[in-house]
Amino acid sequence: MLKLIGFDGDDTLWHSEGYYREASTRFVEIIGRYVDVGDTHVQAGMLATERRNLKLFGYGAKGMTLSMVETAIAITEGRISATDIHQLVEIGKTVLQHPVELLPGVREAVAAVAEHHAVVLITKGDLFHQEKKVAQSGMADLFHRIEIVSEKDASTYRRVLNEFSLQPEQFAMVGNSLRSDIEPVIRLGGWGVHMPYHVTWEHELENSLGEADAPRMLTVDEPSAIPAAIAQLAARAAA
Repeated sequence: MLKLIGFDGDDTLWHSEGYYREASTRFVEIIGRYVDVGDTHVQAGMLATERRNLKLFGYGAKGMTLSMVETAIAITEGRISATDIHQLVEIGKTVLQHPVELLPGVREAVAAVAEHHAVVLITKGDLFHQEKKVAQSGMADLFHRIEIVSEKDASTYRRVLNEFSLQPEQFAMVGNSLRSDIEPVIRLGGWGVHMPYHVTWEHELENSLGEADAPRMLTVDEPSAIPAAIAQLAARAAA
């Protein structure tokens, strides 16, 4: 039977991607002072730079800010002013300082799951920023453990399971990203509850899940549906 349920943080417990989208819009506005943003594919260039820098800077607002500066210098061929570079840094600071706003009903959903299972928070990104979000969310007391990781892949989930002395089939992960929250767990032999967020970073859209994986996952539209989905997966696991 299921013994441990993992929850993602960003865009599963609290809103996040919208702030990054706002930062991206402001970035394009600044670059638009120097080049025709339609012809230079600014967004594609920014995404390529962020992906290239992930292994150096990791996920989160700080890595995004450094990638914005690098992309801006490259696209403008060094013509961007120090004033506008400073504005890019300020955009990054704004993202780091955004308020933590829980998704409606998510605390109640996690509490309901916690009545029957041990629950753990597994979130990736900048350590300081994620610690701040967890503290401000007021949800830390619900979790048996809080894991802030640099990447969510099979090795990360395997390490967490080993520390709980559990097998993958005893674990289910709840999250908005198929790439980071669901696919690695299912590939290990675990279970997943996918709760799509209304906007998702392009990098997190990549996955290789198919029809053969469908029995090991469920999709829900809102937090209130999570407890029932976990109960359904628990029944499948027991069978």
